[in-house]
Amino acid sequence: MEKRYMVILLCAIFSIGGIASSFAQPGMMWKGSEGWGAGSKYGRMYDVKTVVTISGEVVSVEKVKPMSGMSSGVHLKVKTAQETITVHLGPSWYMEKQDIKIEAKDRIEVTGSRITFNGKPAIIAAKIVKGDDVLILRDETGIPFWSGWRRR
Repeated sequence: MEKRYMVILLCAIFSIGGIASSFAQPGMMWKGSEGWGAGSKYGRMYDVKTVVTISGEVVSVEKVKPMSGMSSGVHLKVKTAQETITVHLGPSWYMEKQDIKIEAKDRIEVTGSRITFNGKPAIIAAKIVKGDDVLILRDETGIPFWSGWRRR
């Protein structure tokens, strides 16, 4: 009788292990991430090798859906001395909860990964400085603070 229970227990453990590993697949969207997770197609666009810092004036603040299947996010158009560039901040649901509000005509400094998005230059922001206020959106490896899970 004990042998039978041992076999059932082992089957249950292997089943749970298989289920758990299926949740660990790269790029999987956890419930609630709405496409903004670090492992999503969009999240993997952040590249620590292309991090730059720019400063300029905010021309506009827009809510957009960066990719199909994602919830809306906040993008800025920032005019620097060299160009006007789109800056991707993060999901609207996260940005709306921040104490720092960014509006047109604000002077800001942006640190983030310079990418090409839909054929145009853009920056996925990791840090925004507005006057004495600092808004940190991603850690030094590019993991967004809204994603919850952290690699150590």
